[in-house]
Amino acid sequence: MTPSLLDERIFIVDDEPANLKLMNKLLRAQGYRHVTLVSDPREVVGLYQANRPDLILLDINMPHLDGYEVLEQLKALNDPLMPPVVFITAQHGQAFLLRALTAGARDFITKPFDYTELVMRVRNLLQAQLAHRLMYDQKEVLDRMVLARTEELRRTQLQVVQRLGMAAEYRDEETGSHILRMSYISALLARAIGWNETHCELMLHASPMHDVGKIGIPDAILLKPGPFEPTEWEIMKTHATIGAKLLDGDDSDLMRMACEIARTHHEKWDGSGYPNALVGEAIPQAGRIAALADVFDALTSERPYKKAWTVEAAVDLIKSNSGKHFDPALVRVFLQELPGIVVIRERYV
Repeated sequence: MTPSLLDERIFIVDDEPANLKLMNKLLRAQGYRHVTLVSDPREVVGLYQANRPDLILLDINMPHLDGYEVLEQLKALNDPLMPPVVFITAQHGQAFLLRALTAGARDFITKPFDYTELVMRVRNLLQAQLAHRLMYDQKEVLDRMVLARTEELRRTQLQVVQRLGMAAEYRDEETGSHILRMSYISALLARAIGWNETHCELMLHASPMHDVGKIGIPDAILLKPGPFEPTEWEIMKTHATIGAKLLDGDDSDLMRMACEIARTHHEKWDGSGYPNALVGEAIPQAGRIAALADVFDALTSERPYKKAWTVEAAVDLIKSNSGKHFDPALVRVFLQELPGIVVIRERYV
């Protein structure tokens, strides 16, 4: 036998010292190095958890706990790689055999047993368990690799999305930090109103693309230092529709939410927003969240054409626009979560 097979751990559980001594001598004569003898069935679970075996030879008729009860205790541990259990008993008959197999035993050997038969069954079951463990270990490695790769792709996706948003912001002389702050504030608000983690993650990824439509606005308008003429303002407002068109047509949850935010983050609660003059809850919740996060961070950020507002001044404006520009319920949540929002502002400078 291979050295790895001889290093497998075997438990022998039997209340008869003579049986334990006989089977221990037999298995060690075959070269097995790790054989644990258990005379009290009440100790099996503790020993199992301390030194997990690869095979268990288990007597049925024992005081305190019989073999069936011991097996039930082991199964209750929900070990995904539970070792094979072989019942060894003096009981004969099909009823005992069927009960043992139904209980979860892998094999059944009657006393007095044939030494050669026992040795062969032990070897075969250990080989099968070793192969099973190798397959399980390979699956775990593959699962970890998939998780690592998925996380790497997620991070890359987030960076690409952020940079796409930053491309639009840089054309408007804003900063990439605004994208980070706005997206994390949006995710914080989404979580605070009860969104699950999956949708909060989508918000984190999708909200950076809220102003991607600015890519389609002429520089003469986008970079104009003074106030817009009415015709220029109408062109400027089209960035919401342009962004939605850029992001439309993809059936992923991320892009659907990004499209929704791009289209609706300039809508206002009272219907005075654009591009569709939506009112109240007709505005998708993702758009309402992004609008509040965007305005707060824009107000408290320095730009070439303005100084940064204080947090207090920005909060006062948001309060005064509750029920006008912003969803009143969302404003209340915003005020409750303000300490966490300030932390985000300080983290992504």
